[in-house]
Amino acid sequence: MKAWFPWVSLVARLVLGSVMLVAGALKVTDPETAAQAVRAYELLPSSLVQPVGWGLPFLEIAIGLLLIVGFGVRASAVAAGVFMIVFIAAVSSAWARGLSIDCGCFGGGGQVAAGQTKYLQEILRDVGLLALAVWLWLYPVSKFAVVAESPERQGVTAS
Repeated sequence: MKAWFPWVSLVARLVLGSVMLVAGALKVTDPETAAQAVRAYELLPSSLVQPVGWGLPFLEIAIGLLLIVGFGVRASAVAAGVFMIVFIAAVSSAWARGLSIDCGCFGGGGQVAAGQTKYLQEILRDVGLLALAVWLWLYPVSKFAVVAESPERQGVTAS
């Protein structure tokens, strides 16, 4: 492994963690709007909309914090990656079904006027974030992590 990989992993950790933290924090203050965003996708039974809308922000915040501090990086990256796959699938589904909704990724959400959607940008952003999660799954050792995988497992010598 290259000596600069832990620096790339640090950047990946901070970017992915910050996005997850901000996305959750912006939604946690308005759980009704978060539930409205979930409802707009028309994917879940109505009995699950409220629990998902209310719980999702807390999970995003927890994953974001774990990544930022560098605790359980590989597991946190897997969790973030699963989130990104679900988000990509949900946005793609809304786009394919002709729904006109705001993704609700950073608060808000729900119906928008036709032509006001940003599905391609949202999917590309989430693909980029998924790439960061994959990187961190492959190379969880990073600088300034509170707890990290053993560098020796990845062929990195401690410095």
